[in-house]
Amino acid sequence: MTPHDLGVRHLCRGIVTHPLGLHCDVSTGAVPPDGSPRVSRILNGLHRAVEQEATFFDTSDSYGYGYSERVIGQFVRENPDLPLQLSSKVGQIRGSAEHPYAGRHIHHQLEQSLENLYAEELHLYTLDSFDFGPRDCYLSNAIDSMRTLREVRAIRAIGMRGPFTHYAASAEEWAAQAERFLYLFRLIKPDVVWTRFNAFTPAVSLEGQDLFTFAARHGVGLVLAAPLAHGVLAGSGGSGLVSPATASPRRTGLLPPLRDRVDEQLHALRRHFGDAPGTLTRLALRSCLQRGDQCVVVVGFSNAGQVEENYSCLGDPLTTAELGVVDDVYAGLRAQVQEAATHAPVKALQL
Repeated sequence: MTPHDLGVRHLCRGIVTHPLGLHCDVSTGAVPPDGSPRVSRILNGLHRAVEQEATFFDTSDSYGYGYSERVIGQFVRENPDLPLQLSSKVGQIRGSAEHPYAGRHIHHQLEQSLENLYAEELHLYTLDSFDFGPRDCYLSNAIDSMRTLREVRAIRAIGMRGPFTHYAASAEEWAAQAERFLYLFRLIKPDVVWTRFNAFTPAVSLEGQDLFTFAARHGVGLVLAAPLAHGVLAGSGGSGLVSPATASPRRTGLLPPLRDRVDEQLHALRRHFGDAPGTLTRLALRSCLQRGDQCVVVVGFSNAGQVEENYSCLGDPLTTAELGVVDDVYAGLRAQVQEAATHAPVKALQL
């Protein structure tokens, strides 16, 4: 990566964007009314991201049952001249259809998403589930629907989920996910793969290659979500961007012994790279951003301050030696999770 590696990237055909985008998920708790302080904070965060040259906004029709899309739509309505790339997903909400991928349901959901987002097209539309009904009976319909939408330019690119299960899954479970992904990938032929990826994500073999080599060989872009593992990788207190008051509930839900071991591993990074605010966040984001030129990273936020911190901490690219240090520590984190999985319920290890 060069010092200019934060310039625009070609994610895929028709999508040129800043490599760090926003993951917009307003899905927890009761849906807040328009004009609430929470919505105002989200809108302010979107404004701050655009000031930092962000263009890629990622959401889903299932986040808040469309509310996340409507919040972005409010922003788009108020800023119609901004060159934004909008990404959404389909496959989790069935509504009155017999299956999320049945009949014209994908078309109907897209129409609703476009209305919610105040948009005439989506840059990326992702199949958000590997469930295509009994014996994949809705798979052909889903593929045909997505290709038709791309042909009529209602969407620019077709996305699909990457292989993923919970972080503490066995090697056999991850291998099964990889096999299922490859089967679907060969049929769907997506333009982009959307996947969760961070320090806790095990290496998955796809045709004998890692995800990044595989995607590059097939000319497919990657959208990497959850780079901070819901705040875990940002640390806590003054040493990171997440204070004890705002730390992820998923982090505080970790069993204390595992939480302590994770903190110990992160402390090794602080010893090597320093303890300045934002250091751990920079390392987590950089380790994703520098995986390949076809990668776009989307990071969650709840206010403009978090957006500012995420963009301002990036600095220069990590050197090969520095990436090696980060990778070694992250390998230790994965080992801690796998060890803890043998002694604790899986649900306690969901990061």
